[in-house]
Amino acid sequence: MKELTIAATVENIDVVTDFVNEQLEALECPMKAQMQIDIAIDELFGNIAHYAYNPDVGEATVRVEVQKEPLSVIITFIDGGVPYDPLAAADPDTTLSAEERGIGGLGIFMVKKSMDEIAYRYENGKNILSIRKKLGS
Repeated sequence: MKELTIAATVENIDVVTDFVNEQLEALECPMKAQMQIDIAIDELFGNIAHYAYNPDVGEATVRVEVQKEPLSVIITFIDGGVPYDPLAAADPDTTLSAEERGIGGLGIFMVKKSMDEIAYRYENGKNILSIRKKLGS
């Protein structure tokens, strides 16, 4: 397991992405899975940066774990910001046009669709959101 604790700022999304990609490259992660994970990092860490501590800046921890059977990566985002479960909101109605749809929720929806698992819990004053992506066929 590898872990990175960093200021939860939009400017650090690239640092977090590079940190995770370093672990993925060691696992010979397929490019499609890596791109899906990169989009999820952008969305999830971006949400922490924008909303968790607003207007202040706090820290977030990103943890990368590898599961052997089946080969999967679990990425966990931990922050001490405002309690918020992004999975509680209803999925957007993608049958509606962009103009008809309400604002927000599309990023989390994309993460839900591209990951094999996504889970949230609030524990000991921390938001803990984990995503799991299978890397094997």
